[in-house]
Amino acid sequence: MGTTLLEQHYLTPLFEARSVAIVGASEREGSVGSVVLRNMQEAGFKGHLFAVNPKHKSVFGIRCVADPESVPERLDLAVIVTPAATVPGVIEACGRAGVRTAVVVSAGFSETGPKGERLEHTLAENARRHRIRVIGPNCLGIMRPAIGLNASFARGQALAGSLGLVSQSGAVCTAMLDWARPNGIGFSSVVSLGSSADIDFGEILDYLVYDPQTEHILLY
Repeated sequence: MGTTLLEQHYLTPLFEARSVAIVGASEREGSVGSVVLRNMQEAGFKGHLFAVNPKHKSVFGIRCVADPESVPERLDLAVIVTPAATVPGVIEACGRAGVRTAVVVSAGFSETGPKGERLEHTLAENARRHRIRVIGPNCLGIMRPAIGLNASFARGQALAGSLGLVSQSGAVCTAMLDWARPNGIGFSSVVSLGSSADIDFGEILDYLVYDPQTEHILLY
């Protein structure tokens, strides 16, 4: 029953992504676009990985395309690390490309004041119009160690295991991960929700409750 429900669950493309693009991928040392792409490579992602940045032809050996619509297959997940002002337009392009879910790591939204709030509202409206489900903005990202998905800018990798970790705070996720690895503690999923412009705690829990990989859920 659980498996059937998860096959039909609207968040399955997020947790079981088979095609992922890093929008804003970069080789610039220390940039979020660099860290996220490296994390995906080092996690050994089992699906297809793409880089999106009009300024580059390739990033860390991965062919780079100019925009989400130029990716040669339909994306389950777009991880967006571009400046806040560009994100509503990126979501719009993702919608035209048929992207199913997105993680917006970028900061500069409601946490910064009225201008950021308007940007966040536009981001959410664009996502709703195109039926894209969004984690974030201003979040650490998401991990699913069993499939080699580390769509986050956390330093280092999580071990695979049966704990689901869900937190608004990226700092709490980072602290937990730093503690867990040397202690041999593994995770089914790690989700940092950030500002929760779209997907909230309840929806993540709804997925994890039926997830056969998750035996316990840690919620902050």
